[in-house]
Amino acid sequence: MGQDKALIRLGNERIIERISKELSGFSEVVISAGSRGAYEELGCPVVYDKEHGRGPIEGIRQLLSNAKEDHVFICAADMPNIKSEIVSYLAGYISSDYDCYVIADEDHIEPLCAVYSKRILPVIEELIREGSFRLREIFGRVRTKYISLEYTCFDKSVVKNINTRQELFDAIKPVVFCVSGYSDSGKTGLIVKLINEFIKDGMSVGVIKHDGHDSFADAPGSDTDRFMKAGAVCTAVYSDTRHMEYYARGAESDEMADRFRRLKAPPDVVIIEGLKGESYPKIEVIREAVCGRSVCDPDSLICIAADCISPDSVSCPVFRADDIEGIYLCVKKFFDVFI
Repeated sequence: MGQDKALIRLGNERIIERISKELSGFSEVVISAGSRGAYEELGCPVVYDKEHGRGPIEGIRQLLSNAKEDHVFICAADMPNIKSEIVSYLAGYISSDYDCYVIADEDHIEPLCAVYSKRILPVIEELIREGSFRLREIFGRVRTKYISLEYTCFDKSVVKNINTRQELFDAIKPVVFCVSGYSDSGKTGLIVKLINEFIKDGMSVGVIKHDGHDSFADAPGSDTDRFMKAGAVCTAVYSDTRHMEYYARGAESDEMADRFRRLKAPPDVVIIEGLKGESYPKIEVIREAVCGRSVCDPDSLICIAADCISPDSVSCPVFRADDIEGIYLCVKKFFDVFI
C-alpha cells in the first residue's frame, strides 16, 4: 500500500479509528505498535514491541502481558469491517477446555482474528527464544478451538485484510456520503450529475432520500396503500426487473445504508440526499436565493457547491454548483479509495 494501512482514511476516519470505535464496547481497546509516534493521539493505550524483527508474535506477547483481562481478542489493524458481534461470538466459546479460539475461513485460519488466553504467554516466550515467530506454531502447542466462519452469520468481508487499493475499495463499499442543503438549493440536480460521473468511471450508485418533512406517501388507492391502511407492517412489490419495499415505521439513515450493504450485489457508492445535521461526509449545496451561508458541521464537509460562498470563509474546498468535474474529483480525493 506504500503507507501505514492502519492510518488510511475511510471518509472522515482512519481504519484504526474505525476499528477502535467498533470495539469500544469491550473493557478496553489497546493498540500494539512497533515503535512510538503514530498512534498516541488516538486516545487508546498503546503497547510497544520490546524487540524488533519478530513480527506479530511480539505484538501479541506485549498485548497479553499488559492486558487487564484473562482473555484478549486480537485483530489486525487492516480489517476495516471487523464487527463487535464476531468478538462476542468468539467469546461465547471461552471455557477451561481451550487456550485459543481462532476463526477459520475455509482452508485458512485467521490468527489475527482470534481470542488468546494469558495462560499461553510462557508458550509464546518459549517460541521466541527458539526463534520460531510464526503464529501457527502457537496453535500447535496450546489447546486451540477452530471456529469455522462458514457456520456463522458472518461473511468473509468481516475478516478481510487490506493489501491493495482495490481490496480496500471492495472491503468498504459502498462508500457513503450525503448531498445536503435546504430545499430548492439544487441537491437533486447535483446528485443526478454525480451519478453520471460515477457510472462513466464504471461504478454503480445507490441513492437514499431523506425526507425531513415526512411528506412522502405511496400513491393513494394503490395496492400497497390499501395493504398499509389495513394494518400491514410491511409490504413489497416486485417484478422481473425491480422491487420496492414499504414499512409502517420510521428508519435511521444507518439502517437504510446497511440495507444497501447487505444486497447480494451492493452498489459501489451510496449517496444520501439530505441529513444536514448528521456526521456523514457531505457536499453542502448552497444557493444565495435560498440560504446564503453554510449550516453544516465544517468537520463533516467534503466540499461546498455554491454561488455565494468565498473559499476564504470556510475550511473546505468550494466549487461552483455547475463544476461537476471539480466536485467529483474532490469526492474521489476525499475518500482516496476509488480506482
